[in-house]
Amino acid sequence: MGASVAYHLTRRGVTDVVILERERLLATGSTGRNAGGVRHQFSNAANIKLSIESIGLLERFAEEVGHPADFHQDGYLFLLSTNASVETFRKNVALQRSHGIDVQWVDAADAVRLAPGLNADDVIGATFCGRDGIADPNGVTMGFAKAAQAAGAAIERDTEVTGIRVSAGRIAAVETTRGTIDTRTVVNAAGPHARRIGAMAGVDVPVDPYRRHIFIAQAPATSDERRTANDDRPASWNVPRTRIMVIDFESTFYFHREGAGLLFGMGDKHEPSSFDMTVRWDFLPQVIDVAVKRLPALADASVSHAWAGLYEMSPDGNPIISPAPNVGGLYLINGFSGHGFQHSPAAGRILADMIVGRDVGMDVTPFALERFTHEGATGERYVV
Repeated sequence: MGASVAYHLTRRGVTDVVILERERLLATGSTGRNAGGVRHQFSNAANIKLSIESIGLLERFAEEVGHPADFHQDGYLFLLSTNASVETFRKNVALQRSHGIDVQWVDAADAVRLAPGLNADDVIGATFCGRDGIADPNGVTMGFAKAAQAAGAAIERDTEVTGIRVSAGRIAAVETTRGTIDTRTVVNAAGPHARRIGAMAGVDVPVDPYRRHIFIAQAPATSDERRTANDDRPASWNVPRTRIMVIDFESTFYFHREGAGLLFGMGDKHEPSSFDMTVRWDFLPQVIDVAVKRLPALADASVSHAWAGLYEMSPDGNPIISPAPNVGGLYLINGFSGHGFQHSPAAGRILADMIVGRDVGMDVTPFALERFTHEGATGERYVV
C-alpha cells in the first residue's frame, strides 16, 4: 500500500515523498507472506470496482510501471457444497456480471475438468472467472517502489516510526529511530500494525491481526517421474497443471500450483487475534484432513516448508481508504482483510487522488472510517 500510494503521488507531481520501512527490506511483512491471489469475485460492489481497476493495471504493469508483475491469469474456481452457499453466490454472481465481469457457473464435472485431480463428489455448484489469477507480491511492490524512487521519492529502510506529532489538530511531524521528519501529511500504511500507528496520532483504527498459514507440498518421489512437454511436475502427480486458484468456500481451504509443488492453506476460525507469526504445526493435521478429501493427491505428498503471515482485519471485511477525522493530514489505507496485495493498485491511486484533492472517480463511502459509527454497514463476505 505504501509503495502504491508513493507511486501514484509521483505520477501526480508530488515527489517529496518518504516511505518509512521498519524492516531492512520492503515486502517482508504481510505482503511477502501472501498467496498472491488476484480476483474479481467479491460480494461487495466497492471491492469489485477495486478489482476491476487493479487487475487492469496488473495486466499492463510492465508497460505502465516499468517492471514485471509475473501475472498468470488461470482463473479462480470457488467450490460450493451447500444450498445456502449456492444461493449467496447466485446473488453475488449477478452483482459481478452487472459490473461486466465474465463469471461462469459450472457444475462438478466442469470443475474437475478445470482442476484435474479434484474430488468434487459433494460439489453442487461452482463459479469460475478466467481473468482472475496469481501475481508476484514482491515484484509488484518493488515495481511501485522503484518507479516512485526514480521519480524522486525516498525510501528509508530499517527505520521505525516511534511517534507522530499533532499540533492544533493537524499532523506536524513524524518521529523515527533515525530522526524527526517535519511534514503536514502522513499515510498510515502499516498493515496489521495500523492500530498502533493510528494511536500515535490519537486516532483509533479498528484493525486487528489474525494469523494465516501457507504450506508448500512437494510431489511424492516415484520411479517414473517423467516430465511432460510443458509441465515441471511429475507426470504421475494428479494435480492441476495450471496456476488455477481453487477455493473450497465452506472450509476456506485453497490451493494453487507453485512451481513444481502446490501451495495450500486454510483459515482457523477459532484462533484469536495476535501478532504471532510462528508456524503452528499442530494445525497442519486439521488442514490435511480437509485437503486430502478435496485433492486426494495431497495424501501422498510431503510438506516441504511453511510460513505464517497476518491478515489485517477490519470489522466488516472492507478496507479503510480515508482521511482521518479530527486530525488534518492523516490518511488511512488499512484493514484490507486478506485482499490488500491484489487491491493495492486501485487503493493507492484512490488515496493519492484524495491527498492531492482530485476527484477519485468512485463512491468511497464504503471505505470511510466513519462507517463504523453507523448502523447497517455492509462489508465483504468472501474473506478466505
